[in-house]
Amino acid sequence: MLLSRICSAMFLSCFVVVVAFAQTSPPTPIPCDQNPVYHKLDFWLGEWDVFDIKSGQKDGLNRIEKILKGCAIVENWTEAVDRSEGKSVFYVQRATGQWKQVWVEDSGGMKEKSLQDSYTGEGVRFQGEILHKSGGSHLDRTTLIPMNGGRVRQTIEISRDAGKTWETIYDAEYRRRK
Repeated sequence: MLLSRICSAMFLSCFVVVVAFAQTSPPTPIPCDQNPVYHKLDFWLGEWDVFDIKSGQKDGLNRIEKILKGCAIVENWTEAVDRSEGKSVFYVQRATGQWKQVWVEDSGGMKEKSLQDSYTGEGVRFQGEILHKSGGSHLDRTTLIPMNGGRVRQTIEISRDAGKTWETIYDAEYRRRK
């Protein structure tokens, strides 16, 4: 009899908990296109002619566009000389609110980077660790800085000493296509 009452009490307790959870729904997230976090890269959206800063030579075309109702950004790069391509997907990891990037080239190369919240300069900076097939790795970072006249500067740097020193491997100016 005592066992029966204990079982009945446990069942009733479980039922109350289940009903309480069923009636409580998680808060509805703000749609991406209305959430300020998802507008961090808006200055970079558009169609661009990309020029090497040192030589002034046109390096390629880049189309940066929002997709999935503003929840992600796709970068569509085409090299000027050989028409090789690369694509990035930028997205916000909802649990942390941090922007992430995955870059893939038609040659098979790829990079994964995260927005560096500690960066205090103009624009934004993404950084990641690039693993080598032969072992080891290096750091790779991309800084995007809005400039006067609607232009954007992109600087890509690498570090082979865990971030003590950085070498610029690409420095470009984005000009809106006309």
